[in-house]
Amino acid sequence: MDAFFASCEIARNPQLRGLPVIIGTGARAVVSAASYEARAFGVNSAMPLSAARRRCPQGVFLPVDMAYYRSVSAQVFEIFEEVTPFIEKVSVDEGYLDVSGALSAWSGGPEQMGAWIRQQVHDRLGITCSVGIASNKLIAKLASTTAKPDGMLIIPKARNAEFIQVMPLRSVPGIGPAMEKSLAAWGCTTVAQLARLSEDDLLHATGSRVEAERLWRAARGQDDRRVVVSAPEKSVGYERTFDVDHTTLGPVDALVRMCCEEVASRLRARELVGRTVNVKIRYSDLRYVSRARSLGRPLDTAADIYPTAHELLCDILAVGTDAPGPTRLFQPVRLAGVSVSSLESAHGAAYQPTFEDLLEQEDAETNPSHIRSQSEVRAKTGEAEKAIDDIRRRFGKGSVGFGLRGE
Repeated sequence: MDAFFASCEIARNPQLRGLPVIIGTGARAVVSAASYEARAFGVNSAMPLSAARRRCPQGVFLPVDMAYYRSVSAQVFEIFEEVTPFIEKVSVDEGYLDVSGALSAWSGGPEQMGAWIRQQVHDRLGITCSVGIASNKLIAKLASTTAKPDGMLIIPKARNAEFIQVMPLRSVPGIGPAMEKSLAAWGCTTVAQLARLSEDDLLHATGSRVEAERLWRAARGQDDRRVVVSAPEKSVGYERTFDVDHTTLGPVDALVRMCCEEVASRLRARELVGRTVNVKIRYSDLRYVSRARSLGRPLDTAADIYPTAHELLCDILAVGTDAPGPTRLFQPVRLAGVSVSSLESAHGAAYQPTFEDLLEQEDAETNPSHIRSQSEVRAKTGEAEKAIDDIRRRFGKGSVGFGLRGE
C-alpha cells in the first residue's frame, strides 16, 4: 500500500488531499506514516516528530488510529482473496500473493491480475497500492518498491539479476548500516559489485557462512522462499514512549502495567493465549534492554501477565520487587513495553496446573469452606477483564481501568 496510514486518513477526509499529512502526535513520538506531499519536505517514517515539525511546519499532524487502519487492511486483503487464497500477510499494508494456481482463470496473466487489484483497491477504498510481479519474493518486493507510488512493475525471470544489480546496495534485505560498512571495506558499494564477490569473500566480509550464501544468491536475484499462507503471529506486544524521561520506578511500573492491559486485550480479541512474557526498556541514551520468562500456563489476562512483567522490570532496573514507587533508577527510562509470545489458540490451549494449584485443590477437597483457589480467582478475573473489553469498545480505552497491584 502507498503511504497506507496517511492514505486511509485522506480517504475518510478528502479535504486533506494534496496536503502534507503526517501520522503521529506527541512531543516525543515518531512519524508512523507520511503522505508523498509530506515526503517532499524530507519527512519519512520513523523520524522523530520534532524533526518532522521542523521540516514541515505546515503539515497536518494526525494521531494513529490503528483500529481504522486494520479495518481498511482487512478490506484490502479481501480483494486479494478474490484472486487467490495463497496469501502471506507481511504486515497491515503489505503481502505476497502466489498466483501460480490462478493463472488459468485470467487470460491476461499476472499483469491483468495486478491491474485488477490496483483498480479494485482504488475504486472500493479510495486508496492506492503498488504491485511488483516477479518469479520470487525478493524481486517482487523490490519491483513493488520501485513502482511506488500507484504503479506496477513486471520483472521477467530471465532479468532478475540484471534488475537487482542496478538497485542500491541497501535495497537488499539484511544490508543495514553495519553490513554496508563491512562490505564497503571490501570495495563493495553497489549490488553489481556485490555480485562480483565470491562466497569466500562474503564469508570474510560478513563473518557468517549463512549470510554469505544469502547475499551471494540475492546479488543474482535468487530467492527460494515460499509464500507462507496464514503464518501465525509470533508475539503480541505494546510499548509507549514517555513524554519525558523518568528516573523513578513508579511511572515506569505504571506504564508496564498499562501495557499488560493492552496486550491482554489484544490477545483476547485474537482469541490467543501465550506462555512467555517479555519486558523491554529503552533508556535515555536509546539503549534497549529486555528480559523474558516462560510460564507453565497460558496467559490472556493482565492480572496474570503483570506480576511476571513487574518482576522482569525490577530485574532490568536492578530494584527489589517490593521497592516503592519513588525508588530512584540508575538511568532515566525513555520507553517501556511488554509482549507475550509462545502463542496458541485460546480454544485448544492445554492448562498445566501449578504446584500451588494442586495444593489448593487438595485443600479445597478437605476443607470446602476454604477461600477460593487461585484458578477460581483467575477465572473470575478473566470474566472481569472481558467485561472491561466490552466497556472500552463502547466508551473508549480510557473509560475504565483494572486495578492490579496494591490499588
